[in-house]
Amino acid sequence: MTSLLSVTSSSWPSIDDAVEGPLLLMLHGYGSNEHDLAGLAPMLPRTMPWASVRAPLEMGFDGAAWFPLQAPTLAYRPDAVAKATEDLWAWIDKNVPASAPILPLGFSQGGLMALQLLRTRPERLAGAIVLSGFVADVPGPADERLAALRPPVLWARGDADMVIPPAEVARMERWLPTHAAATIRLHDRLGHGIDERVMGDVIAFIDSLEG
Repeated sequence: MTSLLSVTSSSWPSIDDAVEGPLLLMLHGYGSNEHDLAGLAPMLPRTMPWASVRAPLEMGFDGAAWFPLQAPTLAYRPDAVAKATEDLWAWIDKNVPASAPILPLGFSQGGLMALQLLRTRPERLAGAIVLSGFVADVPGPADERLAALRPPVLWARGDADMVIPPAEVARMERWLPTHAAATIRLHDRLGHGIDERVMGDVIAFIDSLEG
């Protein structure tokens, strides 16, 4: 297993703490790093502990990826996705109290990883947030359980996103409503990124879970 790096909020619990509310787990996109999504922390509920995890594949210039992608189709190897998922769960098992529900927030490739957590141990999660993301085109070992549980998932993206291919968007449109209680938000004139409208979606979604 690869030992992943991370940054955490000052309120992040120790492994032996008893935790009731969800812990936010930020998963960055391809070529970024653990400090990227951590920049969103000031806009999140102050009482919510968060951690931002660095992907295992080093790319140089302080960038990392969860697994290799081939542009422009975003093709990938299923075994590489499985390995990245194992590495992420190893970090969770080492750093997240067993009593704590997890809420992953993933951007782009990190959104796929957020869904991978749901597709492997859905009972461990409070839901998922997928921003400009997509879903792996391989069966998840827990997809059947996931479809029965139907946890809440937010999928927010822009209609001017030129990074995620239409085929991946269409796959997500088919898959998500059959495996989750989906909240889908599409924002006009937004490319492959996060703006104040998306953050409004995120905050409203987190509030709905905590309420």
